[in-house]
Amino acid sequence: MKKNTLTRDNLWMKEPEDYDFPTAQDYLELLFTPEEAQKLVEKLKEAPTITKKSKDILRASKFALLPDTNIHVKESLKKIEKNNKLSLILLVRGQHELIIVYAAVIILRKI
Repeated sequence: MKKNTLTRDNLWMKEPEDYDFPTAQDYLELLFTPEEAQKLVEKLKEAPTITKKSKDILRASKFALLPDTNIHVKESLKKIEKNNKLSLILLVRGQHELIIVYAAVIILRKI
């Protein structure tokens, strides 16, 4: 078994993966017109990567912490156990809250 060398500092990939963006657009099309969603995704592709604390992301997005029993949380934890980095979180600023448009659900845990 491979020794887990991931830490909080290197848990995440350096840049979003290409397949993250179509997933983000699918979600954004539920909130915006397809044209607006496409423009937002184009901006996401060009945006610099920044680091923020997960507790602040949760507070700004008004997103509830997922339980340990959540299947997606379990899958993300297994990925970490296999020493695989997680995809970055893609965020869009809404009018009064932060919209999480793509996220490895582990961010929604206490790591």
